[in-house]
Amino acid sequence: MGRQHVMGWAQSVRERARTTLAAAESRNVPPPFTAGPDLQDPGPPPVVVVNQRSSSEDLLPRGVRTAGAWAWRFILFVVAAYLLLRLIGLLRVVVIPVVVALLLAALFQPASAALARRGMNRSLSAGLVLVAALLLVFGGLGLIIRTFIAQFDTLSAQVSEGIDEIQSWLSNSPLHITDAQLSDYVDRARETVTGNQDALTSGALSTATTLGEVVTGFFLVLFTLFFFLRDGGGIWSFLCRLLPREARVPVARSGHYSWHTLVSYVHATVLVAFVDAVGIGIGLALLRVPLALPLAALVFLGAFIPVVGATVTGAVAVLVALVANGPATAIGVLAIVIAVQQLEGHVLQPLIMGRAVALHPLAVILAIAAGVVAAGIVGGLIAVPLLAVLNTAIRYLVRHPDGEPTPDKEPPGTVESSGEPISSPPAPAQQIPADPADPPPASTSVAAAEQR
Repeated sequence: MGRQHVMGWAQSVRERARTTLAAAESRNVPPPFTAGPDLQDPGPPPVVVVNQRSSSEDLLPRGVRTAGAWAWRFILFVVAAYLLLRLIGLLRVVVIPVVVALLLAALFQPASAALARRGMNRSLSAGLVLVAALLLVFGGLGLIIRTFIAQFDTLSAQVSEGIDEIQSWLSNSPLHITDAQLSDYVDRARETVTGNQDALTSGALSTATTLGEVVTGFFLVLFTLFFFLRDGGGIWSFLCRLLPREARVPVARSGHYSWHTLVSYVHATVLVAFVDAVGIGIGLALLRVPLALPLAALVFLGAFIPVVGATVTGAVAVLVALVANGPATAIGVLAIVIAVQQLEGHVLQPLIMGRAVALHPLAVILAIAAGVVAAGIVGGLIAVPLLAVLNTAIRYLVRHPDGEPTPDKEPPGTVESSGEPISSPPAPAQQIPADPADPPPASTSVAAAEQR
């Protein structure tokens, strides 16, 4: 009985404890909250407008502000381009030989690469091509100089007779210029030369300085050309590795396409110049114009400046024909020059040059004019190939900013004469370099030479 009494007492204590804990917990619970009328949501919160002071930009139309933003950025570009040109002008003794070597490398690199693919050492192949080019150039110059010396006496006699005929024509022409007036003009010219003897002397000194620069530039061209032929790809890869990792592949591949465009342009220009020189040279030989070979060589060199060069050198040929053989022969030479120019403009340029690069004739003319103004004859010579390279590089970077190759592995901006893009069979897949940021090999950018 005592044990049951103790258990009942313990059970009652537990029940009272639970009741006490439940009551304490109920006292700690806050009563439900009910919002009164004064706390009801009256609607959306009020909007406070702070009147700021109007600036000058707020007073200008949006178009004016946009034009101003573009204007100062354009001014920065112009200043940067001006400073770059000034720097190039200061370093012209180095820059011009490097540019000439680059153009020559575009001309001879396929031959050097072909020898290297057949197992020849790269240094040996580059040296062999360089020696062959020197023999070709100096052999041609020697032949031209010998021809000029051999025909100089005959040309002098013909020029004297031509001047007499011109004087006779001027006397009998509606101008009625007498021999006394002609003699007076000749005396004035002699006095002008005598009065500017100091200027002529300084010009001779300047010519001597220029001759020294030419000799220095010649050796720079030789050394630079040799290393371009031997290590051109390695030099380009090294330069690309200096860029940020994200820019290496796009810049490297745009350089591959630009180089391919430059090679095609130089080869097409040489072919067009050769056709012009042969056509005009044959015409001069048939009409028995003296110095036909030197004049043909002059036409060949002038054709490297598109549109303008061949026209100017053709005019020189017409002038020589006029002085040496008279008006009838000059008219015949003029007809030959015009015929060759028509052949070049309507057949050779669309068929050959159109496959190398697509540039509008107006862009070519403006580029040549800007090049001549900025850097003289050398500027006119490199303006069009520079424009072609920039055209290819910019088109590629705009369409493929991540550096992927074009579907047909052809440089952007090249079209056939029909206006359709050039297409070639896709090249087999190449092994991707271990580091994706490394410059890609040229074989992944352009189709193999055997497929062309």
